[in-house]
Amino acid sequence: MLNSRNAGTEDRHEDRNPITGSLQTTYRPTSDMTSSGHQPHGNESRKMVCLDVDGTLVDHDGHMDDEVREAARAVVEAGHHVLIATGRSLAATLPIIQTIGLEQGHSVCSNGGVTLKLSTDLEAGYEVIDRRTFDPAPALRSLRHRLPSAKYAIEDDRGRFLSTERFQDMSFGVQAEGVTFEELMEATAVRLVVFSTDSSAEEFGEAVESIGLQGVTYSVGWSAWLDIAAAGVTKASGLEALRDHLGVHIDDTVAVGDGRNDIEMLAWAGRGVAMGQAPPEVVKVADEVTGNVSENGAAAVLRSLLT
Repeated sequence: MLNSRNAGTEDRHEDRNPITGSLQTTYRPTSDMTSSGHQPHGNESRKMVCLDVDGTLVDHDGHMDDEVREAARAVVEAGHHVLIATGRSLAATLPIIQTIGLEQGHSVCSNGGVTLKLSTDLEAGYEVIDRRTFDPAPALRSLRHRLPSAKYAIEDDRGRFLSTERFQDMSFGVQAEGVTFEELMEATAVRLVVFSTDSSAEEFGEAVESIGLQGVTYSVGWSAWLDIAAAGVTKASGLEALRDHLGVHIDDTVAVGDGRNDIEMLAWAGRGVAMGQAPPEVVKVADEVTGNVSENGAAAVLRSLLT
């Protein structure tokens, strides 16, 4: 079982991504084996298939097309290691897991901040096996000074969402509890979300970059939206821990995503696939590009794993 602990950057070579602010870690093994001793088996190997949700499996209205659902279920049934890797929090991730028929294995939520084990032997069907936390106070102080009218929300170490300004979003998965800004600063965070209604995405991104956030990992969304996690924590960091745990060679990993919070994951994977609507900085790190979400681009990638 993986450990639940505060995030750190121990014994890893990391460089900060100038686009996302993430600390990028070099994960690729230097030999043909993982540190668990697993050797790849060519075309007969089980793939580790890592799937983003919003903009990949579901459209921006939260709808999953039948073609995508059937393709995902077919890959699960074929015996591959299928994992959801999403910025959504736990409660908002579980319906997607159920929709694609994923009953055994693992998934990563909250942009790498929470890792799940899935099993029909567990009473709830899942358990949290890793949760990476951080102190949000320094980031909150810096952000409030530069973005005084923004809305703030925190996913805490108990899975609750605490928010200011009646801030609620589908990705939270639970009803946020209204608190003061001072109470937010006292929380232990897994995920910190910032949203501004007064700025364009470009203006918001420039403001965030000018702050120079330190000691955290962050990514700016499609709108004036900011997701913050502990230093070094990304979808890729959570998936790499699972890859080693499962004994899957890096060449047997596949990842599909469309957002800036997918950059590290697509760069990490042996086969990183960007959705057709992904911005240029996401496409740049991918090995290939599929159709956009309205064209069910994810389904094409999933079907390619069945041949």
